[in-house]
Amino acid sequence: MANRLLNNHSKGLIEAGCDEAGRGCLAGPVYAAAVILPKGFRHKLLNDSKKMSHTARLELREIIEKKALAWAVGIVDHEEIDKINILNASFLAMHRAVDQLIQKPDQLLIDGNRFKAYPEIPHHCIIKGDGKYKSIAAASVLAKTHRDEFMTILSKDFPEYAWTENMGYPTKKHREAIKKIGLSPYHRKSFRQLPEQFSLNLNTEE
Repeated sequence: MANRLLNNHSKGLIEAGCDEAGRGCLAGPVYAAAVILPKGFRHKLLNDSKKMSHTARLELREIIEKKALAWAVGIVDHEEIDKINILNASFLAMHRAVDQLIQKPDQLLIDGNRFKAYPEIPHHCIIKGDGKYKSIAAASVLAKTHRDEFMTILSKDFPEYAWTENMGYPTKKHREAIKKIGLSPYHRKSFRQLPEQFSLNLNTEE
């Protein structure tokens, strides 16, 4: 799949791909990653992280973190999400990731159609960018795997919600656990946890 992804948006510029994970979840933080890949980077597994297996994501995460010119992960927890809303939290997580990059990029490639401008670095919003550009795909892998790792650890104290399976997304099993035992301290209280028609709106992981 790597040969179907584009190396860059603008030739001659250092670009950081940015993506988030956990935006549609009922519980836990939202994670974002920013990645600057070396020129000519390619790997047969590289793709939109949602189209990759768990094993492939973990394998690629190790390679990306080793080969990238710079990478970082930003986090906004559930309490902050409730205060500023999930859209702003997603932007903030990306900003925090960019803040930590050891190399300043010339521009940012953002997965999605909206973004809050980062100071002094221009950006391009790219719909479904994680399936179009290598740097965004790499960021999607890091954001997803780092968040999954956190939710798996968290699940040890809250096994009833099956976070090891759904990572906080509103699956049927997750909704049923909320209906039965209520919310954990890590649930986003600003989110609609249980719709009026419980049998509907049971979305799977994005």
